[in-house]
Amino acid sequence: MKPPADGSRRRPSPATEVGEEPTAAAGRPGVLVELMLLLLWFLLFTRLDAAVGKDFAAAAANALALQATERAVHLDIELSANGWLAGNPVLGHLAVYLYRLYYVVVLAVLLWVFIRHAGVYRQVRRTMVAMMVLVLPVYWAAPMSPPRFALPGAVDIVARYDILDQDSRDGWTNPSHHTAMPSLHVGWALWCAYAVWFALRGRHPRLALLSWLFPLLMAADVLATGNHYVLDIVGSLVLLAASVGAASVWGRLAARRGRVSFWH
Repeated sequence: MKPPADGSRRRPSPATEVGEEPTAAAGRPGVLVELMLLLLWFLLFTRLDAAVGKDFAAAAANALALQATERAVHLDIELSANGWLAGNPVLGHLAVYLYRLYYVVVLAVLLWVFIRHAGVYRQVRRTMVAMMVLVLPVYWAAPMSPPRFALPGAVDIVARYDILDQDSRDGWTNPSHHTAMPSLHVGWALWCAYAVWFALRGRHPRLALLSWLFPLLMAADVLATGNHYVLDIVGSLVLLAASVGAASVWGRLAARRGRVSFWH
């Protein structure tokens, strides 16, 4: 392309300067390739997640240490929240629905960003992938038993009202139930909020802020159902922040290399 007649250079658009794809064509990858790679990645993550959290003794010891830390700083609210929900069957059922079906919201947000906000899709998807990459070493290094196992007097709300007719106390033989730190339920809710906020913040800033109500609701849910501690939720916030940073670095590196055919 020839330069302007006055010899000046065109400035890149603001979206280009901050690393966002300015057009749908640039931001949205091919549907079939994206779907295939996402499915393969989720399958790999599921396999890797199943391989961690098997040290039940360490998970119980870590849970006791976390409980002691929370008591020292007066954050140990899990048992009172759990007891309150156990006495409210209607809310208990609703909490289990949210706990079991949250992934529908995750898939819907990912699809919505892909179709309606392609310019930010890669950053959102990179953040999702980064979350899964970063959480696995934590699960491996620090297995954690949830309150429903490790906190005396806690009621397993999900087991009581489970819509899938499964006893979540089989977690003693299911390693995914010993990876409470950080909470991925809250982590995915935070990712959903971040994705919606990132997509809407320019044109609808006030509406974008409402998306953060979802992780607040999920945090209350996992606390009251006996699935996570307060510090697990703090860990989820740290995980999202680290993942956003990693995704931004990933995007800058991809921009420097230029467009390539591989997943980026």
